Amino acid sequence: MKRILVVLLVLVMALGLFGCGGEATNQDDEGGTTATIGLIVSTLNNPFFVDLKDGAQAKADELGAKLVVLDSQDNSATELSNMEDLITQGVDLILINPTDSKAVGSAVAAANEAGIPVITLDRSAETGDVVCHIASDNVAGGKLAGEFIVKELNGAGKVVELEGVPGASAAIDRGTGFNEAIAESDLEVVAKQTANFNRAEGLSVMENILQAQPEIDAVFAHNDEMALGALEAIKASGRDIMVVGFDATDDALAAVKAGDMAATVQQLPKEIGASGVEAAMKVLAGDKVDASIPVDLSLVTE
Repeated sequence: MKRILVVLLVLVMALGLFGCGGEATNQDDEGGTTATIGLIVSTLNNPFFVDLKDGAQAKADELGAKLVVLDSQDNSATELSNMEDLITQGVDLILINPTDSKAVGSAVAAANEAGIPVITLDRSAETGDVVCHIASDNVAGGKLAGEFIVKELNGAGKVVELEGVPGASAAIDRGTGFNEAIAESDLEVVAKQTANFNRAEGLSVMENILQAQPEIDAVFAHNDEMALGALEAIKASGRDIMVVGFDATDDALAAVKAGDMAATVQQLPKEIGASGVEAAMKVLAGDKVDASIPVDLSLVTE
């Protein structure tokens, strides 16, 4: 009889241990469970995406969710590996800021196959099943920049366009809006080259363009990091060229205030991150969310 009781006790203990499985299920202070949300960021080597991550973390803390953040380092292969990592962890939902709108399809498909909902932030995914996309209207932002340059140059002049990461929806949309805005003017784009949303590349690319182009009136960069790099090259050359960026990072806002940059299109990356977590919690609660959630933007000048 004692032997039977011991066996039963062992079985009960074993069942209790099995009931504790699952890495993505977390207990709160009151013994309840909280959601675990994965966040894959294209790169944390960019103030904009650091702000996006911070906004998501603040909202997750507010709503009592656990946020697992992974950095893709602007590499699609790393992005896919990050997605596989989160799937293995068994997170409840994945927020992803793609490195490349086309390449991210494989990562989204992996989450779809695992039955984990996906929400894209700032940059969209060309393929895969995505619950919703949260971003600023990058086409409208590009138009704001283009219209500002047309006005400041009285409709005529020579312009350089520094493009973001090839294939990124933000780069495509910002370039589309900018070129639509200047299409009816006499502005001529004398150079168009990628600097991959990177300040150091913005500097080196602009140095080469300055050597090749004796006449440049303005530069539109698809983000502030490239704009600030271009500004450094322009200052070193001693030439007077208007620079317009995109994102309104702290460094860019300081440059605008100092009169070094003419303008920057202001996004709200913290709001994009926070909106992502809010939408995630609604999805996990079974509520319906819009397929596209826009975040406001504006032009900041001196």
